Amino acid sequence: MKLELGKIRIDDIQFGEEICVKNHTLFVNKQEIIDLVLEDDKIKDCKIELAKPGESTRITPVKDVIEPRVKVSGGGEIFPGVIGKVNPTVGNGRTHALDGACVITVGKIVGFQEGVIDMSGPAADYCPFSKTNNICVVVEPQEGLETHVYERAARLAGLKVAAHIGKAGKDIEPDSIETFETKPIFEQAAEYPDLPKIGYVHMLQSQGLLHDTYYYGVDAKQIVPTFMYPEEIMDGAIVSGNCVAPCDKVTTYHHFHNPVIEDLFKRHGKELNFMGVILTNENVFLADKERHSDMVAKLAEWMGLDGLLITEEGYGNPDTDLMMNCRKVANKGIKVAIITDEFPGKDGKSQSLADTCKEADAMVSCGQGNAVLHFPPMDRIIGMTDYIENQIGGWSGCMNEDGSFDAELQIIIASTIANGFNKLAARGN
Repeated sequence: MKLELGKIRIDDIQFGEEICVKNHTLFVNKQEIIDLVLEDDKIKDCKIELAKPGESTRITPVKDVIEPRVKVSGGGEIFPGVIGKVNPTVGNGRTHALDGACVITVGKIVGFQEGVIDMSGPAADYCPFSKTNNICVVVEPQEGLETHVYERAARLAGLKVAAHIGKAGKDIEPDSIETFETKPIFEQAAEYPDLPKIGYVHMLQSQGLLHDTYYYGVDAKQIVPTFMYPEEIMDGAIVSGNCVAPCDKVTTYHHFHNPVIEDLFKRHGKELNFMGVILTNENVFLADKERHSDMVAKLAEWMGLDGLLITEEGYGNPDTDLMMNCRKVANKGIKVAIITDEFPGKDGKSQSLADTCKEADAMVSCGQGNAVLHFPPMDRIIGMTDYIENQIGGWSGCMNEDGSFDAELQIIIASTIANGFNKLAARGN
């Protein structure tokens, strides 16, 4: 597959009469977006608010973050199997992205695992979306909806808005174009015969209701490990739909911009031969964990890999899937490095991971999610702070009358995300 990704730089967002891009400013028509969202009869009301870097603005509870994009050539549609057609697949041709703009879905909490984005202040340093220009879609569900029905409606609203806004970039010449190509496996192996063959195991959150990730529209609970061209992932084949801990949440934006994939491409043909991605899920039952980790190891062996990186989404139970994948791949004679975050308690003295294995001897840490931070009051709230004390990372009594609160880093979207799209790390003694 060969993908050209054209990036159109967005420096500002404003409301306007039409959705368009002029001089690196994205203009959006508020009513047009509201009307689009309210086409779904499960949503009673919708508000559109803009949030820019440096503002005294807090956004919560955040459900997903999506970069507006449009397919320009090569077949396929944005978010295939969810709002776009499944066939042809994505990953070929050219796609344009509104780089620096994001659509953020916000709404009443359905569990405790939606998070916070601060556009300024100390928490902003831990979140990539404090640096983007954000169109916030705040949805109000109809009364009496089951939580998973409401969650699906909110997810689809964000994807529809991002796809609609993304069309504004179709006929604009990008500021930059990056090209990514992965050939069929035997051709790929032969292209750089003297370089180590490296793969990537991409673990998707799929552990129960409201822990959903979608592969070409299929809930990842229903898949078995498979091969993917990395270009497919970069082009929207995987969509977030889960309520995992905010710090670990791989939003749809992060699937577009997977840092492991991007870094492997940067080194491809120079230090290594990037062979492709093994896609797998995270399971609830032990038998499924055993079966799927066996399949991951088998695929890694079949690909003839010399080395492999593994990332997970979430923590706790998924740590077992992570370690089983690591152990079984390593036992095939393949070098393994894992990337994850840690949860050793507020004092840092507890066990960092819920599971370990002796083969996990090369690990990159994305930081400590239990560390506590003070969140000062903000001038504007997009969404609502009613649930701060119930959101993961908060606790009863953590909220103050002036709107400030104390909470663990894990309440912040993507603060310790376990694929490395953050600024935190840990160093062993």
